[in-house]
Amino acid sequence: MLWIYLEFLLLKKCKKENCINQYKIKSLDGLIQFQMGDVSVAVKRRDVIGGILQEWFEKWLIENEIDFLPNPQINMPPDIFLDTDNSKTGWLEIKAFNFNDTPRFSFAEFRTFANELVERPYHLETDYLIFGYKMDEETGHVKIQDIWLKKIWEITKSMSTWPITVQFKNHVLHELRPCKWYSDRMTGRIFECVEDFLSAFEETVYQNPDTRHLSGLWKNDFRRAYKKHYGTDINFPRWEEIKNKYMPAPKTAIIS
Repeated sequence: MLWIYLEFLLLKKCKKENCINQYKIKSLDGLIQFQMGDVSVAVKRRDVIGGILQEWFEKWLIENEIDFLPNPQINMPPDIFLDTDNSKTGWLEIKAFNFNDTPRFSFAEFRTFANELVERPYHLETDYLIFGYKMDEETGHVKIQDIWLKKIWEITKSMSTWPITVQFKNHVLHELRPCKWYSDRMTGRIFECVEDFLSAFEETVYQNPDTRHLSGLWKNDFRRAYKKHYGTDINFPRWEEIKNKYMPAPKTAIIS
């Protein structure tokens, strides 16, 4: 079903309706090579795969006559604008992770994302095209194991220590991160809707010492910006009203 959804999204912009069916990304594997002079080497470092896959996907869009614009601001979201006429819609971010491990890519630095949603509320509607890959450590061959197209609230959940999945290290909350949304063994629940995601996010803004000063006004500022852009209201519950649906049950000690 996810692959059908991806096909639907891209076919809306594809001039050749059969281009996706002729070129199944999930059936492909590749090899990253670097050549300087007469010396060529197969790259086996996983930290370059995300950038390489993004460049490959952009080329894939060109080959299949799908209009898009790469973001000239490399360090700013999104990676790709699928709507070439309106820079506030059609945002697409490319993410990749080692399928044999937990997804560790970042959506954004947490405080930056909190400010971004107020300044550009349409960031919330970004699509994330996520490649789960496996790499042969001996040969460097990369195989696409699975691929997803998701909204941020479809790949985040609550943690035992925070209302939303984040990287918390050395007593500092750093990044907003995904959960292992595709695993049957995942504890907790994916957010059911964007409103519940926003509820958990607002509570994290409050609980995080670095952003607590924003929490008193953050919800109203975001709702005001959202209505100004979309012309409609958006509201979401207080975290206390819904947290029992999402917070993982505390682990109980086994006494022998």
